[in-house]
Amino acid sequence: MNLPLPITTFFEADRNLDGDAPVSAFSTDATVTDEGQTHVGHTAIGNWWRAAKRKYSHTAEPLNMRQNDGVTEVRALVTGDFPGSPAPLTFVFVLADDKIADLKIGA
Repeated sequence: MNLPLPITTFFEADRNLDGDAPVSAFSTDATVTDEGQTHVGHTAIGNWWRAAKRKYSHTAEPLNMRQNDGVTEVRALVTGDFPGSPAPLTFVFVLADDKIADLKIGA
């Protein structure tokens, strides 16, 4: 699967449980929506990343990708410390200027 570079950066960072948040892959005013909460900007996204890693010790392995009208949807198998693990989740990315401008994570 040939993911766009910022999305590849996101999933490569996700494989490392102790790694830094891949904020460089996000635009400065990017938004991430996960578990009903929206996080805006590098600081908030970094905080969300670290909190989720601490809480769930999770990793996500991309299974397939679909692109349509500027939106890249990646279905990934997420494994970690949560009920129902492993679980398939959908990561919906909007890219702008080779950065992630928006990410929504859901079932």
